[in-house]
Amino acid sequence: MASITKAEALATLNFYLDAEKKILSGQSVSEGDVTLTRADLADVRAGRREWQKIYDGIVAAENRQNTRSRFGIWYND
Repeated sequence: MASITKAEALATLNFYLDAEKKILSGQSVSEGDVTLTRADLADVRAGRREWQKIYDGIVAAENRQNTRSRFGIWYND
């Protein structure tokens, strides 16, 4: 399975956010052979939610890797 980088996830998330804004303002969005219009708004929002989860998962994984655990041992005499 190919992994998705944080930059790729953010770029795709930003594409969906931009597409949603443009569609809501009455414009259409084209990417290659695909043109998205107001009729595609539900699909765009679903894609945005999916890529938000992917991006959030990558960020959370990075935060877990960068977290240090600290512990102490106490003796009762």
